[in-house]
Amino acid sequence: MEDAQSVAMLMDSTTSKIQQLQKAFAELESHRAVTLNLKWKQLEEHFHGLEKSLKRRFTELEDQEKEFENKIVQSKTILENRQAAVISKEQSSLKSLQEKRDAAVSAITVAMEKHKKPNCVEPAGTTHEVQGESSMFEAKPLDFIPLENTEDNMKSFKNDVVEVKLYPELIKLCQDMDSEGLHKFISDNRKNLAAVREEIPSALRTAVDPADLVLDSLKGFYPSEVLISDAKKDANLLGLRRTCIMLMECLSVLLTTLELDSISSLISESVKGRAKAIAKEWKPKLDELDIDANNGNSLEAHAFLQLLATFGINSNFNQEDLYKLIPMVSRRRQTADLCRSLGLSERMPGVIDVLVNNGKHIDAVNLAFAFELTDKFSPVSLLKSYLNEASKGSSPVKSGNASPTTAQNDVNDKQLTALKAVIKCIEDHKLEEQYPVDPLQKRLLQLEKEKADKKRATEVAKPQPKRPRANCVANGARVANVASDKNFYASRMTDRYPPKYIYDRPYAYPGPTDNHVPSFLGTAYNLPPGHGNFFTNGYHYQATYMH
Repeated sequence: MEDAQSVAMLMDSTTSKIQQLQKAFAELESHRAVTLNLKWKQLEEHFHGLEKSLKRRFTELEDQEKEFENKIVQSKTILENRQAAVISKEQSSLKSLQEKRDAAVSAITVAMEKHKKPNCVEPAGTTHEVQGESSMFEAKPLDFIPLENTEDNMKSFKNDVVEVKLYPELIKLCQDMDSEGLHKFISDNRKNLAAVREEIPSALRTAVDPADLVLDSLKGFYPSEVLISDAKKDANLLGLRRTCIMLMECLSVLLTTLELDSISSLISESVKGRAKAIAKEWKPKLDELDIDANNGNSLEAHAFLQLLATFGINSNFNQEDLYKLIPMVSRRRQTADLCRSLGLSERMPGVIDVLVNNGKHIDAVNLAFAFELTDKFSPVSLLKSYLNEASKGSSPVKSGNASPTTAQNDVNDKQLTALKAVIKCIEDHKLEEQYPVDPLQKRLLQLEKEKADKKRATEVAKPQPKRPRANCVANGARVANVASDKNFYASRMTDRYPPKYIYDRPYAYPGPTDNHVPSFLGTAYNLPPGHGNFFTNGYHYQATYMH
């Protein structure tokens, strides 16, 4: 403010200084020897213009300063209002939380009173006896309450918070402990699986024993009539297994919303014992799996690890054995969370090394980002190494009996798959600055064009089968007229209308009848009903994670 006043005083003194300058200029002109071209009027106009310009700018600066001060005042007012609103919300939240706590305590007290009355030996006829029994039950810990009453307490104070809005049928299935009906309901609503999955944890709260319900749903995971080697060909069984995994995951979600005491009551020792028995039954079956054939997407290994993580029984199994199962589920999106739940985070560098050595560079990059190991395992180096491996030719064992053209097609297909996987990985982890995708996109388009050109050339060179005649005899030989006593008309009739037995013969087509159905309809007609339409078995390596 003082600086502004000093500037204003200096600007006011300009008039007197201009007058002094005029006198000095007049005196100079009186002593001049020659006539000056510069006139005083011009100088005076110049100085007055400078004075007006300075005053105008000074006025603008003052206005901007006032506007800035007004904005500061408004901002302070807004901040104070927001602070008051936050404080008000905090107080209301605390009040609501306190009310819920009071309701929970009241519900537990009511449940304890209901529990004590059937076990009462003496008649509760007097006030003294009732008070004595109440004090007895209040002195006992919450672990004394059976599992069923604990679940009733949970439902009584959580039903007002969480509701199953879209699929109320889930509540009845869980209340009835109907695991088979739950499987069927999920299969029937497979088109809206995401919405069903969100409501299952809330529906499980209404079950008498959610943990037992989930364990009951695991029946049939290993059917006795299906061989382990043939399991991945059964679409219904694959769907059932995916549903089992999803239900265990939903139970884990439910457990994260409960307090520690409720979790210990829900996953009791008897439940853990049953889960251990199932895990010990499943463990030897994992040794019979073909690790290479699963390609990091083993449902069996995933279900086993999810069973240990959900019910907290991983300490009963050898950690080294669990560590060896991680590469079998490296493609699945839940792998990182499973490793953290099972306490295998420190072993991740070794897992990533195993994946790289087995050619699963994409899975290695995903786990490196999940566990913040990108400094030790460079994602760009891993992706480039993966593309280099894909550009190499097929192995001698695979290409020994194949023609050079077939071998080259295999290499091109392998490169196409690798390029798509690398581009998706770069986009998922935002690595465009470190590894530009434009050259990869151009290479991808080039390979797809070459593949399409080769396919068109093969279709043109392929001989087309002859069409059958209108009389459905195809290109079969005519029936010779061997009867010597037939007249001319009879012979002509025999040639034009062959005997009936010719029509009874099956016709031979140049290729299998499956070729007469468009290839893009094949999978639609081959899928079985039930889970098969929902859980398919085909997958490509470029998919980063799979459910």
